[in-house]
Amino acid sequence: MAADPGTLPQPQSDPAELERALGSVIAQRVREYRLQLGLTVGQLAQLSGLSKGMLSKMENAQASPSLATLARLSGALSVPVTAFFRGLDEERDVLFVKAGQGLEVMHKGSRAGHRYQMLGSMRGPQKRMEPLLVTLMERTEVFPAYQHPGTELIYMLAGKMEYSYGSATYLLEPGDALQFNGEVTHGPSQLQSLPIQFLSVKAYGAVTGP
Repeated sequence: MAADPGTLPQPQSDPAELERALGSVIAQRVREYRLQLGLTVGQLAQLSGLSKGMLSKMENAQASPSLATLARLSGALSVPVTAFFRGLDEERDVLFVKAGQGLEVMHKGSRAGHRYQMLGSMRGPQKRMEPLLVTLMERTEVFPAYQHPGTELIYMLAGKMEYSYGSATYLLEPGDALQFNGEVTHGPSQLQSLPIQFLSVKAYGAVTGP
């Protein structure tokens, strides 16, 4: 199937040069997203079901991944497949997601009745933001503990839950907001009124500009 001209640039030189540029950009993106999650090559290999050797070659632009390989990495790194091509075409300043059409992602520790929808993934060399719409429809007695780089903001939309942050616990109801350092252990501790829905926005790295 022919490449969508709106997705990839039209070649300005021979195909071999374009292939080298493509491999180089994919290598940079895979390494960038892996390091942002604090994963080793071996850990990413285990999560994606790929060999450590293949991943090492990809990150050094010594191997050209197939779409199936990129799809596996997409799931393991929780980024859309198109994120691996950033740098080849002009960056887009706007991401528009219609209601109910957020990208379904498998969140670490997610269980049946827990739904995570990615509302956008705009990334740059010095900033990164990850907005998620989280819907919890079933009560569970075991809750995963989360830790990640950067800052997180939770805005409660529906339901009622207790949310733990370090040794503190907060009761969150519709309209409540909680902002915190993602490196401190956090997560829901008790689901009191279902269904629960909240917006989670994670910000990573330094933001430049005024």
